[in-house]
Amino acid sequence: MAEIVTVVTGGAGFLGSHLCEKLLAVGHHVICIDNLITGDKANIDHLSGNPRLRFVDHDVTNFIEIDGPVNNVLHFASPASPIDYLKLPIQTLKVGSLGTHKALGLAKAKAARFLIASTSEVYGDPLIHPQKESYWGNVNPIGSRGVYDEAKRFSEAMTMAYHRYHGLDTRIVRIFNTYGPRMRVNDGRAIPAFMSQALRGEDMTVFGDGKQTRSVCYVDDLIDGIYRLLISDIIEPTNIGNPDEIPILQLAKEIQELTGTSSKIVFRPLPEDDPKIRQPDISKAKNLLSWEPKVERIEGLKKTLEYFRSKIGVHAGRG
Repeated sequence: MAEIVTVVTGGAGFLGSHLCEKLLAVGHHVICIDNLITGDKANIDHLSGNPRLRFVDHDVTNFIEIDGPVNNVLHFASPASPIDYLKLPIQTLKVGSLGTHKALGLAKAKAARFLIASTSEVYGDPLIHPQKESYWGNVNPIGSRGVYDEAKRFSEAMTMAYHRYHGLDTRIVRIFNTYGPRMRVNDGRAIPAFMSQALRGEDMTVFGDGKQTRSVCYVDDLIDGIYRLLISDIIEPTNIGNPDEIPILQLAKEIQELTGTSSKIVFRPLPEDDPKIRQPDISKAKNLLSWEPKVERIEGLKKTLEYFRSKIGVHAGRG
């Protein structure tokens, strides 16, 4: 059987590295492209002995040149946490626009299947709940978060244009909040922030009153869903996430309990345009991909906490 060659942009990031690992496990040859602006080569160090993995240090907003055949192009390059895209607004817009264009150009040149990593943020601060793929969203294009939201909305539009105009074989995954090992300690999102603060004995910062909700999915479940989408025939956007919705304050208390920390929970003002609710409708993934998340939240939090302890070097508490 001919070898399958898959390019993953942003392959040294949190999700990208897990994706590279999955693709290698199912026999693909993987070309991991990353300029390490928010990625970290340490995320793929454990894969470096695999002869089917090649790392390329490259900014995908520039022309992407790959020798030989390519079967799949998976575009995962982008700053993905508010702390990153508020610090790197232009780079975020460029990787969603120019980067998507260059990645689509590679897929077109190689007659490869293309999968774009979109996000639940295309729904903005949603006015319907839970969020179905048919919902067009409620996004503030000029707000501080707009650089990420609109970059991803543009990347979806560009992907569908290449599908319709060039006949490119495309997939769009809308990724909901995901957590797990290889998230950065200073990532800025809720779970890494709570865990690093708890392990250091610092105050745990909850924004607003903590009643805003998130639906958090363990990374192994998410990657399984993305791989199933890649090998499916689904062209239209597909939600992949865990519908198990939880208020942010409850999430902070669960992590407080798991770490056995003496940290107190403190409240700070809510950031601009922070979504109040977030929950995927995963009916489509269930029906068409036979996919749904399997890892219970407490189990996933324990695995993630183990990783954060190893990074921070603190062995506080229990769990």
